[in-house]
Amino acid sequence: MKKSKNKGFTLLEVMVVVVIIAIMAAAIGPSLLGNIEKASISRAGTDIKSIESMLELYKAENYAYPTTDQGLEALVSKPSGDPAPKNWRQYMKKTPVDPWKNPYKYLSPGSHGDIDIYSFGPDGIQSEDDVGSWNLDN
Repeated sequence: MKKSKNKGFTLLEVMVVVVIIAIMAAAIGPSLLGNIEKASISRAGTDIKSIESMLELYKAENYAYPTTDQGLEALVSKPSGDPAPKNWRQYMKKTPVDPWKNPYKYLSPGSHGDIDIYSFGPDGIQSEDDVGSWNLDN
């Protein structure tokens, strides 16, 4: 009778495979993370354009944009205070948040136009990576 030979992987073979996978991850990882960040910034821009459209509709129906104090919440629930919107309806189901889970910022009147809608971007603080209605590629 013939003894069967053990048909498993040696520790050396497993280590070689692990090292190859680690090298591939080190080479591919940073570019993948960069693409994820670009996608998040692009999504923020798309969100801002959508919010801007809802605000234009709000203005068309209520003759003015919500005030800065009323904020983007005015698109979700009827704002109180002056000016009270005469023809208010729900424009959005929930108050929008950016891809980094922070609420979008809103100014009316804005520094860059009638209104400013913006996100502080991935770092969450005011800096060069901010995404705003004034700096989107149309």
